[in-house]
Amino acid sequence: MSRKIDLPSAAEMRKFHDYSQRRFFWSRISMPQRLSLGFLTVITVGALLLMLPISYVGGRDHTFMDALFTATSAASVTGLTVVDTATHWTTFGQTIIMILIEIGALGFMSFSVLLFTATRRQMDLRSKMMVQEVYNLQSLYDTRAVFGYVIKLSIAIQFIGTILLAPFFIHDFGWGRGAFYAIFHAISAFGNSGFSILPKNTAEYVNQPFVLAIIAALVIAGSLGFLVWRDVLLYQKTHRLTLHSKLALVMTGALIIGGWLLFELTERNLAFASGLSPVMRVFDTLFMSISYRTAGFTQFDVGGLGSATILLTMMLMYIGGTPGSTAGGIKTTTLGVLILQTHAALRGKKDVTFAHRRLTQENIMRALLLVCVSLVFLGILSFMLMLTQSHAANHGLEYVIFEVVSAFATAGLTLGLTPHLTTFGQLVIMLAMFIGRVGIYTVMFSILNVHDEAAPYRYPEESVIIG
Repeated sequence: MSRKIDLPSAAEMRKFHDYSQRRFFWSRISMPQRLSLGFLTVITVGALLLMLPISYVGGRDHTFMDALFTATSAASVTGLTVVDTATHWTTFGQTIIMILIEIGALGFMSFSVLLFTATRRQMDLRSKMMVQEVYNLQSLYDTRAVFGYVIKLSIAIQFIGTILLAPFFIHDFGWGRGAFYAIFHAISAFGNSGFSILPKNTAEYVNQPFVLAIIAALVIAGSLGFLVWRDVLLYQKTHRLTLHSKLALVMTGALIIGGWLLFELTERNLAFASGLSPVMRVFDTLFMSISYRTAGFTQFDVGGLGSATILLTMMLMYIGGTPGSTAGGIKTTTLGVLILQTHAALRGKKDVTFAHRRLTQENIMRALLLVCVSLVFLGILSFMLMLTQSHAANHGLEYVIFEVVSAFATAGLTLGLTPHLTTFGQLVIMLAMFIGRVGIYTVMFSILNVHDEAAPYRYPEESVIIG
């Protein structure tokens, strides 16, 4: 006796075909491309929310470019703005900015993994690989553990920062507004974003070392990177630090102390010009060394600083924070690897060593490639702005270069060019912020779809004259 077989209908066949096509499309997209697309999606949603009438103060000139630029700056934890954050946006709009900073600081992939954790679902291989890409993990085995650690540590640090800042802001602005200010600035400082909703940014607290110390501590916490914090906090158990953490801690300490001493040298008239006591002058230059490199909180008009200070600030911004952190730049470990390579080469050594370990050639080549590509990228963007921004014509080269470096390093400092950017100029700076946060390697691999390919042959080796 034959059985009747129900064949799928035409509608069901089309539905299955469409599903198969979508699955095929997503399977063809590489990890860097997924990261870039995900970040673009976050920015787009943020811009659309900032376009809502309840997001900005009525009666102000408000365009989609204002919303898009602000969303890009917030999601990339930069802090450059074309409108005043304190007066242009309502509390709802400032809350959207705060959420974008949080997403940008932790990485949008964190929230995808949070969904897996909340629903107790297992992460597939692609999700694990994306988490590995976001947090610069060496292996896939501990992605969920690392993510859980990142979320718990981030919430704890920002909560402590909020509690410590709250008394000062509540005293100055009342309970409701003061509490919101404390939450916003704790998130912004930990995210190294530099966004502030204070009427005069942190300049209002230029003579209050406790407020600046709390913000500086949050900035350092965010710029060190989650993997470094895990090593430090687990040191009593493991009694060891990874080579990455050792190099990151050494370079971070050297940059903070070195920048502090150099700012003391370049801004010798800071106390006289700003009415600061000698003690506060020392403290404020220390805050400059911490904040200017990664965060962008400033107590002074950056445009009024000396030329040597501006050059030093550009160098610090370009270096930035630690890989896997909320900061941008080429990263402290990249500089450390290049310094170690230079030191070894000058001493005629073939091996590059640090803390009784030998660095791989892949590490060294990756660092060299990152510096070369980033410098070319910064040069192209600076050239484009110099050609198109008429407002910059009456200023020096540093007026434009400072802006581009600040955007790429997601530092958020400006000499005053940002509010005067044309639409094209805004697009250029948004591109710099996007690449600076997602990572120049991620974007480069997304566009070029780079993959390992063993060449079937090798050419003969020959040298050229160098130097």
